[in-house]
Amino acid sequence: MAGMEKAAMWRVIDEERADLADLLMSLPPEQWACPSLCEGWTVRDVAAHLGFAPRARLAPVLLDVIRARGNFDRFVDNVTRREGTRPPADLLADLRAASGSRRLAPGQNLADAMMDVLVHGQDIAVPLGIDRVMPPEAARHSTEHVWRMGFPFHARKRLRGLRLVATDTDWSAGEGDAVVEGPIAALLLLVSGRHTAALSRLGGPGAAVLAKR
Repeated sequence: MAGMEKAAMWRVIDEERADLADLLMSLPPEQWACPSLCEGWTVRDVAAHLGFAPRARLAPVLLDVIRARGNFDRFVDNVTRREGTRPPADLLADLRAASGSRRLAPGQNLADAMMDVLVHGQDIAVPLGIDRVMPPEAARHSTEHVWRMGFPFHARKRLRGLRLVATDTDWSAGEGDAVVEGPIAALLLLVSGRHTAALSRLGGPGAAVLAKR
């Protein structure tokens, strides 16, 4: 399956960051405090996470990893909660500055960065009842990336026995008679662990199997 050109991926990242900054700026203060799809994180925390990655530098990141005793999830959570205490105006400024940046966080690749902004955009929008459309080609590329990457999502292990089929683009993965079908944006949420948010948009005989899991 053909991938995306680097320039196209950066363009998606830039557009998503700028658009998310506009969305966040339009929210009243109480919605910044709403829970996101990321367990334990508010909308404000997700905004902080998105603005931090392009500013991350190796030495401070290594220190934060040591403080988290090498646990990746704890490291990300600690940094995000710390960054989330900063004023919303600063978080918005970081996100706007990130649009156009060509810096990646230590250990991050371009496919990670694109997937990150697409998924976290939904982490913000879905709980607020906002319909945020994903670019189909970027969503397809990111879904394939998550399916292949293993850690930290382990999608192939979690969804073993299911066949995933996109209904709005050319993408499928997995093996089994239990087919789960739906738009590629919902499948990206599914493979990245956002089952509850994805299920309402998925169908096929495998959807009932998934719901029981």
